[in-house]
Amino acid sequence: MSGKQIDEITGVETTGHEWDGIRELNNPMPRWWLWTFYLCIIWAIGYAIAYPAIPLIKGATPGLLGYSSRAEVVAELADAKAAQGALLEKIAATPVADIAGDQELLQFAIAGGSSAFKVNCAQCHGSGAAGSAGYPNLNDDDWLWGGTIDQIYHTIAHGIRFDADDDTHYSEMPAFADMLEPDQINQVAAYVVSLSDTPSDAALVAPGEQIYVDNCAACHGDEAEGIVDFGAPRLSDGIWLKGSTEAQIVAQIRSPKHGVMPAWVDRLGEPTVKQLAVYVHTLGGGL
Repeated sequence: MSGKQIDEITGVETTGHEWDGIRELNNPMPRWWLWTFYLCIIWAIGYAIAYPAIPLIKGATPGLLGYSSRAEVVAELADAKAAQGALLEKIAATPVADIAGDQELLQFAIAGGSSAFKVNCAQCHGSGAAGSAGYPNLNDDDWLWGGTIDQIYHTIAHGIRFDADDDTHYSEMPAFADMLEPDQINQVAAYVVSLSDTPSDAALVAPGEQIYVDNCAACHGDEAEGIVDFGAPRLSDGIWLKGSTEAQIVAQIRSPKHGVMPAWVDRLGEPTVKQLAVYVHTLGGGL
């Protein structure tokens, strides 16, 4: 069908389009909508002139106002860093154990420590600091080198078995495969398991206890509570770093694995290490 007609019901002229007997009415847009549309076009043209908007080969048009979102972010970061400067200086001058006494400083240290942990520590200890095989859980009260905030600070600052730092924690468990017979290793492993679980053969526990007293108590303590001066773990609980099965304990006694943690104070600076220590200490463990 061609040509325009007047719809009998509405009295509105049709566009001339018809589909399946239905004619399209020619209702013009409201004036307010058209003016809004025209104003949006004018605003878009003005925006493209005033601000960076039109892409070019090596950038974009700078705009008459010279605005740069990147420059704005740089300025905001500079302002934030300047605002943090006073608190960072205060942290640097405050003993780490005294930071908790200043609520503002404590909150700042926890926030900064949390951020630094995610960037530098989560790769080994996990995003929630729950650890994994060979990497300690930092949310509990089981601390190889002590859980006071000063001890945590020292561990983070100087690392563990990190040869480049003279103040690093250092201890190594000897390989008892060179000192004990295989049966003796199985016996002492059974005794260690019995302290927190049920060993595979209860008959091995009694002879294993004597072997423990003769060979292990000097580092792990008479009651297997561990000795932090040696970095010797507590064996009387169910928290294990190198594996909790009896076979894994046997393997560790026979040929121990020794982890290495880098020293962070030269990499991150003392204020950041203090913030890390405060953050780790507040995770739920510590003393």
